[in-house]
Amino acid sequence: MRKSLLTLALSLATAPAFAAGEHAGSHSTKTDAEVDRTVQVEAGDMWFGPEELNITAGETVRFLVANTGNLQHEFVIGDAEAQKQHREMMQAMGEGHGDGHDGHGGHDMAEGAHGGEMPSITLAPGETAALVWTAPADVDTLIYACNIPGHFESGMVGEIHLGG
Repeated sequence: MRKSLLTLALSLATAPAFAAGEHAGSHSTKTDAEVDRTVQVEAGDMWFGPEELNITAGETVRFLVANTGNLQHEFVIGDAEAQKQHREMMQAMGEGHGDGHDGHGGHDMAEGAHGGEMPSITLAPGETAALVWTAPADVDTLIYACNIPGHFESGMVGEIHLGG
């Protein structure tokens, strides 16, 4: 069942905005010299700060995301439809499994769990992690969100306004 849901989620994630970013941390191919700027984001319990960002299309940004809350959170970048699909997948995987995986139904929340399609990181309480991402030129607005069940609905969402 888990593999079927993951396969379905990956097959739905085909929007070009997803491919614009890349995972950070030890897998990032960007060097410090290639990063245009660093943006600090705070993930509290059920909120992000700041709630919106202005980023230039083509700009490479290192997001330093600090989880200052008491719960596990994710920071995922994508368009509204991709976020909705990922959120639905997370909710489906969390229903009825009760397997002790923080309510994620066994979904591996580690880096790469989104199939490389949506740039993302997952943070334990008190953890800070980096995500390096290059803003696409073909969209005006993207969303960053935590799609762990109930988190997005409680306010863990922000907008990235892309300009030229």
